[in-house]
Amino acid sequence: MNYLPIWFKQLLLPQETPSIAASIVTVFLVLFLGILLGKVKIQKVSLGVSGVIFIGILFGHLGYKIHHEIQEFLRDFGLILFVYAIGMQLGPSFFSRLKKDGIKYNGLALITVIAAMFVTWAIHALYKIPMESAAGLMTGAVTNTPSLGAAKAALQDLSNQFPNKVFADPTHTYAIAYPIGILGIIFLLILVKVFYRKQIAEEIDLFKEENKRKYPEPQTLKCRVTQTHAIGKSIKQLVETHQLEVIVSRLKHSGSEKVTSPAGSDILKERDVLMLVGLPQALHKAVAVLGYESTDTFIESQQDMRTQTLVVTNNLAIQKTLGQLHLEKAYEAQVTRVYRSGMELLAHPELVLHYGDRLRVVGEETALKAIARLVGNSEKRLQEPQLLSIFIGIVLGVLLGSIPFYLPGLSVPVKLGVAAGPLLAAIFISRFGGIKSLHSYLQQSALSFMKDFGICLFFASIGIHAGETFYEIFVQNNGVFWLIQGLLITLIPGLLMILLGKYIFKISLIPLLGLIAGAHTDPAALAFATNYYKTELPLQSYATVYPITTLARIVSVQILIIYFT
Repeated sequence: MNYLPIWFKQLLLPQETPSIAASIVTVFLVLFLGILLGKVKIQKVSLGVSGVIFIGILFGHLGYKIHHEIQEFLRDFGLILFVYAIGMQLGPSFFSRLKKDGIKYNGLALITVIAAMFVTWAIHALYKIPMESAAGLMTGAVTNTPSLGAAKAALQDLSNQFPNKVFADPTHTYAIAYPIGILGIIFLLILVKVFYRKQIAEEIDLFKEENKRKYPEPQTLKCRVTQTHAIGKSIKQLVETHQLEVIVSRLKHSGSEKVTSPAGSDILKERDVLMLVGLPQALHKAVAVLGYESTDTFIESQQDMRTQTLVVTNNLAIQKTLGQLHLEKAYEAQVTRVYRSGMELLAHPELVLHYGDRLRVVGEETALKAIARLVGNSEKRLQEPQLLSIFIGIVLGVLLGSIPFYLPGLSVPVKLGVAAGPLLAAIFISRFGGIKSLHSYLQQSALSFMKDFGICLFFASIGIHAGETFYEIFVQNNGVFWLIQGLLITLIPGLLMILLGKYIFKISLIPLLGLIAGAHTDPAALAFATNYYKTELPLQSYATVYPITTLARIVSVQILIIYFT
């Protein structure tokens, strides 16, 4: 290759001391080829973005290197972007689901984490494998990338405290165990249906019915007023007296075709028709108090009253409750529902509005236009990236991750690190919606980009670094043996989870699929489950356990390394 220009060789060929430009070229070549590899499917299964780590190992084996400071920066920065996007994505529904099945689901997931710790310790003790290598096996076998970052951070702290001691790089065993971990988790997902003898379609229907009962969404019901104790009373009086948790969005007086958006002071007359919005149980209670369910179709007319969905983008409306906007008094209109991050919420006066919330409003056309101006309703502004909240959120996350926690018997403190700190910060920021002009709202496409780009940077940096000595270590340490040990760390806790979930926790098939993928924090396994079983329902239980499981795996790997290294 003597005919190639020197500058070209310096950028594209392996260099002992690569420049910053050559490092950038190498990283993005790895990203490009890794994504191509990830698109290759075998029996409908593909590596996805995980292909980047394997191309990185290949490049490292061929002699490519990247600048040391760049390697460390890309590793930590990529991990921060990844976990922050995950937190923003799962945060809004995380707390609501904890109130229902969250304790049971997370309890089962944490048992799986502890079981993986025990199997890892047993492998370390029986086969005299260095704990840092065993910890790398565990992080790869459970496909938990943030815990690998935590393991490397813990080892760095130990290196600083004991500069003369040499530690093995857990990235090598992680890279060996990672592919067998993916295959092992997929095997568990297929094996699950052996324990459930019902047809998959029947299981899906049963879960949907159970989900509707546990997590009901607001519905509408038409009611005709016939009860004597309701006639001549105001709507507000009846709602307060009987504690009716419903919204009266429309009112049509008997004998009239005119539909209005009623105020709380409106007096009900005999045979008036009301449009009620609320949860199913509350609607049935309200109908029993007021009269009976009506089949009147005039009340649904859009001639006098219209229904429109408006998006909250005006700073004057953000972080205010619906009651503080006084929409009923000022505009004679009603907000019936609020759509937020895939959730449908019943509107009530104490509900605090977040940037990006979508309001379902019923009122006259002129009132709807005025309310649209009040809340903003700017789809264009919604497309603008909310950089301020991302930047301050990451700062808070890194600060949180840097707080040391001292556990008994440990010479080095445990930290949440750059993996768990930003994850927690993102969960809380997405839940509470930001402050004033610091909005937490992010488009789904922006979150997907942050997540995938971040994990790709992380995979590229650790892959290239590990590839420098990967082959030699695989041969010297019997890599096939490591593959078997990694498979044990995947399968033993996974089988325990299936048995406990089925026979002790009494969890049905569909949520158990999401729990298996979530307990292993494996998006690829979740994608396989949704494709193989042809349903998106496992995503709900996956989202319930993912944040806490990620934190548990981050802490558990640090405990293993600090206690047993």
